[in-house]
Amino acid sequence: METYLAPVKEIERKWFVVDAQGKVLGRLATEIATRLRGKHKPTYSTFMDNGDFVVVVNADKIQLTGSKWDDKKYYRHTGYLGGLKEMTAKELLAKKPEDILVKAVRGMLPKNRLGRTQLKKLKVYVGGEHPHAAQQPETLEL
Repeated sequence: METYLAPVKEIERKWFVVDAQGKVLGRLATEIATRLRGKHKPTYSTFMDNGDFVVVVNADKIQLTGSKWDDKKYYRHTGYLGGLKEMTAKELLAKKPEDILVKAVRGMLPKNRLGRTQLKKLKVYVGGEHPHAAQQPETLEL
């Protein structure tokens, strides 16, 4: 018996809306990464992008447990010598609140071309509104 591989034209992609208010970052990110990869579908295969679109609202109201607001560091490099910059989670929340969730989900996706295309299906917004009403997204309770 051969494994069934769904053709690209037959893949059905749904849209989901997730409210991040009061949710813990890591637990929310794992569920979102699962939906983006398509692991919840019976047609899942590791080398194909058959996941769904996920819209996250209220990204600025996400929670971290313990003292991670001050202890968790995010690093980036400018490209110059000695150009390593660090930022705490609290500073990143004040500057770009949607990046906290995007960075957490990116770390859970494959580090290749497939992971980059799957990450493009994640839409994160700071407020409670989003411009994707035309896609008729379903509410996803996590």
